[in-house]
Amino acid sequence: MDIDLSPITENWRFLLGGLGLTLLLSLLTLVGSAVAGVALALGRLYGPRALRWPIVFYIDSMRAVPVLVVLVWVYFAVPILTGIAAPPFWAALVALVMQLAAYVAEAVRAGIESVRPGQVRAGLALGMSRAQILRTILLPQALVRMLPAFGSILSITIKDTAIATVIAVPELMKRAETVAGQSYRPIEVYTVVMLAYFLILFPSTRAVDALYKRVAHLGRS
Repeated sequence: MDIDLSPITENWRFLLGGLGLTLLLSLLTLVGSAVAGVALALGRLYGPRALRWPIVFYIDSMRAVPVLVVLVWVYFAVPILTGIAAPPFWAALVALVMQLAAYVAEAVRAGIESVRPGQVRAGLALGMSRAQILRTILLPQALVRMLPAFGSILSITIKDTAIATVIAVPELMKRAETVAGQSYRPIEVYTVVMLAYFLILFPSTRAVDALYKRVAHLGRS
């Protein structure tokens, strides 16, 4: 089989633009899911009892439903139900944040609950408020313990952006699909795309692991 990389060399700017959109979508998803996930975790742990069951139901529901289903529902069903239609990029962002926030919430909850209860009792004995204990005792240790889980969430986030091609978001996979269809060279095109994802994800996950090894002692209690 002959290898022809001309579709890549002729369309590299087009593909690079898709890669940039993939990274932008990943970054916004990470920020949005981190904020929403922390809020969900704190609401579940410290919120009123009436709020905890809806949060638990939301987290379990989002983890039980495939991200593709959430994406299609947000893009097609929400406009029908509400009359408000979002552009494909923003619909993909909302769907990804909705699902990944559930995973972030569980990572945050597990990190906080892994800190020994005796430290909370010691803080209360010293006259600290719950907010002070959370800010100065629990979160600093929990954040360190959550780093491996966040490394996995980072990897999942970047890979899940490829799902956005279903609603025609012009990210890397969508543009690769276009180039492959026009050039009839899917093997070369998708091999390069696979390599691009690898070159992004492998160093990122290794960097998170290296950071965890350096700061792991800060999370021990």
